[in-house]
Amino acid sequence: MKITLTHTLSFSLATPPRALQHVLLTALGTPQQKIERWSIAMPGFAEAVTFRDAFGNRAQLVSQVKPEDPIVVTVSGVVETTDKAGVLGRLDYDPMPAIFRRPTALTKPAPELVQGLSNDGGRIAMLHELMDRVNRAFSLPAPAEATESQSQSQSQDGQSQSQGGRLPEDTVEPAITAAKENPADFAHALIGAARALDIPARYVTGYLAGDDSAASFHAWAECWDERLGWIGFDAMFNLCPADTYIRLAAGLDAMGTMPLRCVPAWPEMPAETVEMVITR
Repeated sequence: MKITLTHTLSFSLATPPRALQHVLLTALGTPQQKIERWSIAMPGFAEAVTFRDAFGNRAQLVSQVKPEDPIVVTVSGVVETTDKAGVLGRLDYDPMPAIFRRPTALTKPAPELVQGLSNDGGRIAMLHELMDRVNRAFSLPAPAEATESQSQSQSQDGQSQSQGGRLPEDTVEPAITAAKENPADFAHALIGAARALDIPARYVTGYLAGDDSAASFHAWAECWDERLGWIGFDAMFNLCPADTYIRLAAGLDAMGTMPLRCVPAWPEMPAETVEMVITR
């Protein structure tokens, strides 16, 4: 699938004499996505310092003197995506997976999510069950395509991973009651539970395109498997990322993967719009 994307953010800095932004809005090529074109437009970006951060992301530091108010950031690109049933594999620029066993304040595990989980069917089956538990524990209605049985599979080095339908309702008690329609909540819950099981897991940001060409800035989790490498799990929709996802950055949690981190910090999150044109 070919996706043409335009993402615009607008925020106010209350006209400080100088501002410094840490930008994590650059998509990189993976087995699931080929970047045909990608650009970021914002004041001072032409002089930005570009580097790889500790998690393998391509980041920029943008320095601005007497920035205009508001500051507008526009991301645009064309990406060719491929559905690999969520299997990202091993990326050349990835750090050691063990780094992503580290707990954070945002990824504290809920004991109810891991209680009684069995590894008898293998790690992949256990991670799918964990994703289903997180999805149902938050009690959010899933889209129709997430409740249907899916039989996607992707093999690598003779191994495969598949995704199926939801587990029976009596496999987990509703441990979490204060549900929010926020993908970060689902990703943090799944990551915390996976790390409690000693499985490396990380927080991923990106974009999600809908069937009606609408799109949103999104987040999901990736968990490590020794045979297949990194595998994506979107607990909000109870499925593995497919060709409607564009991957941006990964880190320990949402704080470390903010698309824009500014000093001084703005009082509110920036306003944003995302536009996509999807060519199937």
